[in-house]
Amino acid sequence: MDIISQLQEQVNTIAGLAFNTFGTLQRDAPPVRLSPNYPEPPANPPSAAEDAASLAEQPKLMSAALVKAAKQFDLLVAALPLAEGGEEAQLKRIAELQAENDAVGLELQKQLEAAENELKQVQELFRQATDNCLNLKKPD
Repeated sequence: MDIISQLQEQVNTIAGLAFNTFGTLQRDAPPVRLSPNYPEPPANPPSAAEDAASLAEQPKLMSAALVKAAKQFDLLVAALPLAEGGEEAQLKRIAELQAENDAVGLELQKQLEAAENELKQVQELFRQATDNCLNLKKPD
């Protein structure tokens, strides 16, 4: 897999981890009184105290996974080849590649035209051959 595909995959991984982390935090957040005008939120049931310990660990684990994925992304970015010569050299290389692409495109166009002409010739020869065969056939 090339480096760009790996970067795209890592971005997708980070997005998935972030989505799941935020969703879990939102789902597991304890109720909070927003205003004195609202009633008190319901108290946690006794079994919730046991779950609270495991819920407290979950954000830490998820954030560690998110940080690990971000560090992996940074490593992939660092592995990208550096542009040599700056922007001017890049623009010159792009122009060279574009000129090469144009030359190859013209050559391909010439080959396509030659192939189309050859196809027309073959079709004409086939038409003549079929006409000759039909003309040699005895009438019923």
